[in-house]
Amino acid sequence: QVQLVESGGGLVQAGGSLRLSCAASGLTFSSYGMGWFRQAPGKEREFVAAISFGWSADNTLYASSVKGRFTISRDNAKNTAYLQMNSLKPEDTAVYYCAAKKRYSSDYREDYDYWGQGTQVTVSS
Repeated sequence: QVQLVESGGGLVQAGGSLRLSCAASGLTFSSYGMGWFRQAPGKEREFVAAISFGWSADNTLYASSVKGRFTISRDNAKNTAYLQMNSLKPEDTAVYYCAAKKRYSSDYREDYDYWGQGTQVTVSS
């Protein structure tokens, strides 16, 4: 069955960086768009970034709140998606989830078919 496993979360000071990884199995990874979402306590799960299927790094989407600070990428040979997070802020604190959907990326969580269990990111001020 399809599994998405996130890793790389942790505690970091404001201004610091983290790189999240999402290891996928049970699917043809290169055929899937990958997305990152986050959910803070008491808030809805929100879109962060997404990358379309295939081998190009050009087809990406970002939430306005993270554009210029976060970078999504994928390594199809390793069946892994990444989220490089720089210049972190306390408001970035949340559980971060990766998700997969066929082909093109989307910023709507309802479009995604598979989800990971999440990894906690905490940014201290």
